[in-house]
Amino acid sequence: CFSSLSHLFLTLSNAETASIVHHQLLALSEKGDLLDDLEFDVEIDAAIANPCLRCTYIALKAWKKAMYSDTHNFTGNWVSPDLCSYHGVFCTATPDDPSVNVVANIDINDIDIVGYLPVELGILADIALLHIKSNRLCSIIPQNISHLKLLHELDACNNRFVGLFPDVALRLLSLKHLDLRFNDFKGELLSMLFDKELDIIFLNDNHFSSQMLDNFGNLQSLRRHHRQQQDPLLPFKQHRQDGNHPQRARFDK
Repeated sequence: CFSSLSHLFLTLSNAETASIVHHQLLALSEKGDLLDDLEFDVEIDAAIANPCLRCTYIALKAWKKAMYSDTHNFTGNWVSPDLCSYHGVFCTATPDDPSVNVVANIDINDIDIVGYLPVELGILADIALLHIKSNRLCSIIPQNISHLKLLHELDACNNRFVGLFPDVALRLLSLKHLDLRFNDFKGELLSMLFDKELDIIFLNDNHFSSQMLDNFGNLQSLRRHHRQQQDPLLPFKQHRQDGNHPQRARFDK
């Protein structure tokens, strides 16, 4: 997650970032949270008979359109109806019918893609792993990601995401692994975060600032790592102000 961090921030100007944010917010205002008739807005290849893959095709086509730079042309083959052959896209058979494939994992780690997350990603109903670290993805993590009921891992480390803590993560029912390191998130952490049954959580190198909440130690990962005497999963600086102000945790380093 630490690779090319300086290069990432130096090669994407504030103006370019602002432009990407503008395009995402414009798309969100036009499409809302998630369109029920989204499929009718996209031309579907007739060869995609599997309804699950048809939805995934829509989502990936929209995502590719939201990518403004793909230096290594990693997503160059994201055009055919054979989604399971796409770079970084991994399929598996459904438990109910081994003859039916679905996209269960998307991994574009370390590809240096510039762009944003489109609203259409909310229809990736079968996704369990979403790995997008070390790119130049900007703006916010859209609220409709909460529709991904099977999402187990979200690794968004080392991008240019902004805004308050993405509370959409709290509505991901299956989430066990959350990595938000090296972004531009800010503000207070939500107490509900520490009641969520996460195995792994990384928040450092953002601009979070929060009181030491009473339920801070509730996370499974913290309790387990304390027993094993491993390095903490929530590195932060602590400081106490003069007087009776409560202790605060800073997740900026």
